[in-house]
Amino acid sequence: MTVAAGVFGALIGSFLNVVIARVPEGRSIVRPASACGACGHEIRWYDNVPVLSWLLLRARCRDCGAPISARYPLVEIGTALFFALVTFVFLEPVLDSRSSLEVVGAALALAAYLYLAAISVALAAIDLDVSRLPNKIVLPGYPVGAVLLGASALLTGEPIRLGTAAIGMAAMFGLYLILALSYPGGMGLGDVKLAGVLGLFTGWLGWAPLLVGFLLAFLLGGALSLALLATRRATGKTGIPFGPWMLAGAWGGILAGSAIASWYLGVFGLV
Repeated sequence: MTVAAGVFGALIGSFLNVVIARVPEGRSIVRPASACGACGHEIRWYDNVPVLSWLLLRARCRDCGAPISARYPLVEIGTALFFALVTFVFLEPVLDSRSSLEVVGAALALAAYLYLAAISVALAAIDLDVSRLPNKIVLPGYPVGAVLLGASALLTGEPIRLGTAAIGMAAMFGLYLILALSYPGGMGLGDVKLAGVLGLFTGWLGWAPLLVGFLLAFLLGGALSLALLATRRATGKTGIPFGPWMLAGAWGGILAGSAIASWYLGVFGLV
């Protein structure tokens, strides 16, 4: 199932390439069909196979020979590996479930985090490209996460997760809103909206993933900023997209938050 999830992730990655290119420009992700950006010729179905087509075409358009960016297969491979990892981590509760209701509940949680993985790839790429986190991708994360994770918590008999998820969503949204209002040039409203979504998904897993996810974002973003300043590739006034680091921090909390928290407390002899 992990391998199958990886193959499915590659297909989703191909679709995400369309999302990354079109959503910031306000274009439909459905029509028109994918076409070469240089000559405008519609891409044939057999030239649209994730990764493989790019390799067979030697990274060039079949019709005009224009180069095809390596980011297309990288997004597809990255999404495939991401989906495989998330499935590997969240599949165990599905297999260990003792009733049909628990199976469905655990499967809904897996679906929720695969959804988060997909939008994480798209949002990180778009933020790096145009320093924006589009509402069309961020805002649906609230109802999708609430419905899937809410149903999962009830079906698996863990309603307490609803409380930590709600607190995480409200706390993250509020903290980022305070930061955005206090320092408008350093934090945008897109970051605030995304924070609420990430708080929902990390909080559902517990306090440790929530706190680790929150702190890791600033540690990773701060480390990058210091590295850029040290190498003189940025100044104190250079704007650096923070969305990718918010996402990276959240996923650190989701995948390893409990382990990181236990290690940290163990270092200080608190556990």
